[in-house]
Amino acid sequence: MTTITTRRQSSWTRWVEPVAVGWALLYGGLGILWTLGGPGFPFGKAADRGYGESILGTADPRLLAPVVAVAGLLAAAAVLALRGTNVLAKAAFGYLAILGASLLVVIPDRRPLIAVAYAPILLIGAPFGWPEGVSFLDAIPWPVLNQLVLMVGGVLLLGAALAYRRRVRHDEAAPWTTLAAVSRWGPWAVGIAVAIPVLYAATRWAWALGIPLGISEEFFREGQESGLWIAGAGLASFAVVGALLTLGLWQRWGEEFPRWLPLLGGRRVPPNLAVVPATIVAVFVTSAGLEYWRLVLAGPMEMEMSWTTLGPELLWPIWGVALAAAALGYRLRRRANEG
Repeated sequence: MTTITTRRQSSWTRWVEPVAVGWALLYGGLGILWTLGGPGFPFGKAADRGYGESILGTADPRLLAPVVAVAGLLAAAAVLALRGTNVLAKAAFGYLAILGASLLVVIPDRRPLIAVAYAPILLIGAPFGWPEGVSFLDAIPWPVLNQLVLMVGGVLLLGAALAYRRRVRHDEAAPWTTLAAVSRWGPWAVGIAVAIPVLYAATRWAWALGIPLGISEEFFREGQESGLWIAGAGLASFAVVGALLTLGLWQRWGEEFPRWLPLLGGRRVPPNLAVVPATIVAVFVTSAGLEYWRLVLAGPMEMEMSWTTLGPELLWPIWGVALAAAALGYRLRRRANEG
């Protein structure tokens, strides 16, 4: 067991730090370019289309571009400083943890989630010219693509910080990671991660089926005429599929493919086949949910506010944390059971 665990850890800890340094230098270089007046600054009112969706939607390029440059270059230096247990290394660890989390879930808004959700539809419909007048680049313009780049950077910086922590702790296991502890908190994480998307889907399906649940008649008619409720029901269906797959994080069929599946039936499910998608979804829904909180706290919205229009979305950060915890519990349980 020890040999397998060490090999798996070293396989990514060997490359995550140099890749994180490269990403930080490249993005810091972009910050320098934007400071000098170069094109493509992805923040501020022009990039945000005036919707105020991003936490940096009102940023001034003249002020933010230098900050981006310094933050990127400091991140590269911080990764290189992760040596030993001195004060500098500990400060570098803290900086990378805060910056990585900010890049991963705080700065991005709901647009990356929307782009990823609609990407399969656009790719399948592209050869047939559907949806009419909408291209892939319309769904993922540069400001949105930039947010995806930031999320990748957040993963790399957090990965470098985690690799350092494992080195200095010598892979010491925390009490809450034992099989007994996971057996206590794991089912709760799975239950919460299933309940919230089902609640969201129930409201959207109700509207699609002609039930004005929690909204005014006028707003309901507007959604019917624009086709908004049908589109919402489609996304809600994806949420329910995700909820069903989340159940697999605490079911036998999440560890072994059901026998009725051709070719795969009875075979062991690779842990990363469940952990990686669940973690990615957790990141997207957390960042999107935090944006809804920002919009609500900012004041009145154009959209009608009620427990059905925004209530489920305000639970998304809890969904994201619960889903990430469920994925971690699944991984820890598989490791303990299979060695």
